[in-house]
Amino acid sequence: MESVLLTGSSGTIGTALGVRLLEDGYEVVGVDRRPNQWSAALDNRTTIGNLREQTTFEKLPTDVDVIVHLAANSRVRDSIEHPSLGAENLQITQQVLEFARANDLPLVFSSSREVYGDSATEEHDESVVGISNVANPYGASKAGDEAMIQAYRRCYGLEATILRFTNVYGRYDRSDRVIPRFIQQALDDKPLTVYGREKVLDFVHVDDIVDAIEATIDRLGRVDGSVINVGSGTGMSLLEVANLIIEVTDSDSSITIEANRTGEVEAFVANIDRARELLGYEPRVQPKDGFERLLSWHLAEDVEIPR
Repeated sequence: MESVLLTGSSGTIGTALGVRLLEDGYEVVGVDRRPNQWSAALDNRTTIGNLREQTTFEKLPTDVDVIVHLAANSRVRDSIEHPSLGAENLQITQQVLEFARANDLPLVFSSSREVYGDSATEEHDESVVGISNVANPYGASKAGDEAMIQAYRRCYGLEATILRFTNVYGRYDRSDRVIPRFIQQALDDKPLTVYGREKVLDFVHVDDIVDAIEATIDRLGRVDGSVINVGSGTGMSLLEVANLIIEVTDSDSSITIEANRTGEVEAFVANIDRARELLGYEPRVQPKDGFERLLSWHLAEDVEIPR
């Protein structure tokens, strides 16, 4: 039985991953700055603490098999309004890397498609990252995290795999990210605002992300040093997203279109060939199914999303 130390275990991906790993027989120890409100089993295994502080790491076990590092300030809009959140991400990852180095633990790191920034192409493979294209402080923090991980690999022999996630959606998310916000607005028959008529992004369901992370854990030695895109591999415009959500919610909402906002990428689709090759990954959840699942969870949990 493998044991996993999971940072950010109370977030959307952390909860979905933690629940899956427990179901599959893994030992899981979570760490987050807040309790887990969705899973009592995971909450009972969660240490509450600030990963910027060394005292938090003194509470964590050192005899686990792998660290899955998800913890971050992950809202792009928040990082634009409060750029210090990007600096906090760098501090957190530095602390996690030191903990991994001190205890000779392999690391699976959750990076982001934001490291690609705004570039001239819509489809991106793992080779096209360039810091001059980074569009916001969150993306800059993830690019810096990746650079530090590579430095630890070369200087200290740290075993690490980097997964670059696209736009993740699904249950356990009560934020005002675009898909849960659209669902709330559609249920209220309020207008849905699309920022960027031509904006095309790669939306991936949280269950597909969990598939990829678990496959990485199972292949640690074989994928050491790899950088891997994880997404749906297909693009969907925000206008299509809005229309589909209106359909699945049977809403009378209208759609308002405004200009793309500063710091937001206008076009991104992940090339997922490497994930298929190295992880046996294949996205399973199509958008309509995924939106219907999120709607069902939203209604069952009586979740209130900020409007």
